[in-house]
Amino acid sequence: MGQLEAEFTSEPFRGEGTPPDHAVKAREAAELAGLTTDFGPLGTSVRGEADAVLDALPAIARAALDGGATRLTLRLQAPGEPPADETGPGRVLDGMVRQVEAELGARLSELDRPGKQRAVRMLDERGAFQVRRSVAEVAELLGVTRFTVYNYLNRE
Repeated sequence: MGQLEAEFTSEPFRGEGTPPDHAVKAREAAELAGLTTDFGPLGTSVRGEADAVLDALPAIARAALDGGATRLTLRLQAPGEPPADETGPGRVLDGMVRQVEAELGARLSELDRPGKQRAVRMLDERGAFQVRRSVAEVAELLGVTRFTVYNYLNRE
């Protein structure tokens, strides 16, 4: 079967500071399974032989839930493959972003912090964050991290 990549995100998110216990425990379970990990504040990517990744997923999920996670989101794909929805729902997100930029009178990257927070609220109200991988795309357009976008979303 070859290589496989999994990205998992556990919630709840906790603002800035040390990562939540559920995220740390999920990462530790992946490392214990011998997978290559890339740990971030909002998610962890793991890579390895497909069988090793698939065999490790139950332990990763259990570790996150035992650590206090209330939700675990998982994405699997062959390494290097673009997300399947890159050509579909992403266009919907592009339209929402253009509309918000027009209403705010500037590109997202040019907004000050309060403007960026307002843009995130407006996009959220329009359902932009229901589109897969939208947080990462919006973060890139704003010139901030995914973590910052989640902080803006959690301030409401």
